[in-house]
Amino acid sequence: MTTIQVNGLRKSYQGFEAVKGISFEVSEGEVFALLGRNGAGKTTTMEVLAGFQRADAGSVRVLGLDPVADRAAVRQRVGIMLQEAGFFPDLTVAQTVDAWRDFTAAPRPRDEAIELAGLAGRPGTKVRQLSGGEKRRLDLALALLGRPDVLFLDEPTTGMDPEARRNTWAVVRDLARQGTTILLTTHYLEEAQQLAGAMAIMDQGEIVAAGGMAETLAARGGRVAFRLPPRLDPGDLPLPVTVDGEHAVCHAEHPDLAAQTLLSWAAERGLRLPGLEVRTATLEDLFLDLRESAR
Repeated sequence: MTTIQVNGLRKSYQGFEAVKGISFEVSEGEVFALLGRNGAGKTTTMEVLAGFQRADAGSVRVLGLDPVADRAAVRQRVGIMLQEAGFFPDLTVAQTVDAWRDFTAAPRPRDEAIELAGLAGRPGTKVRQLSGGEKRRLDLALALLGRPDVLFLDEPTTGMDPEARRNTWAVVRDLARQGTTILLTTHYLEEAQQLAGAMAIMDQGEIVAAGGMAETLAARGGRVAFRLPPRLDPGDLPLPVTVDGEHAVCHAEHPDLAAQTLLSWAAERGLRLPGLEVRTATLEDLFLDLRESAR
């Protein structure tokens, strides 16, 4: 079942068109990554879906509802974690969660929400004493209070240490397994690749690449990298490579087969290819390719 629908969405601010007619869908229980550089239009798109902004053109639906016209009904079933949240600095973690519970229908118990967000050891700590990563975890606790059917996460792990980031990933995966639909923006490409089953990359308000995560990356092949042996002419290699100093990279649709070809060729000549590394395409590779093609 489709939970989020975006069709021809456009949004402008004072003559600047931040989102230029984008379309995508997110299915129930799916983690969808909306990616792009700063200013690409990701946060604007999320704010329209959350009902904070009204679309100038096109349509958006969340759980089949208009997030502006049906705001009250949508808010009861949606959790939102934006890049910046307003906290009262002299309230404790527990007091902050209690204050939000008063405005949430059928909220989780306070201790459950705090533990879920990884703050079980900090309920009596004042907000102003929390680190940046801990404040993001408090944001997460508040977003999960209402057991949302849809969860919007805008840069959710910014400022978190590696352990907290991975714990948050585990929470996101568990929510998706339980059927929560999650729309995620992040600058951590590894995070998107770890969590998302589908993605769209935005640039200057437009979607420039989209599809299933695994299928999109598989279609881009991969690469074989190694150090050139001394006095070897790269033109003698059986496959084309790009060379940067002593490092050579062979881009191939099937990098495992390319590695076999290169190793067999080297073995026949008594050569070694030091530091040989085989990898499939990553989101970072895709970003770099898109950046190069846009120049």
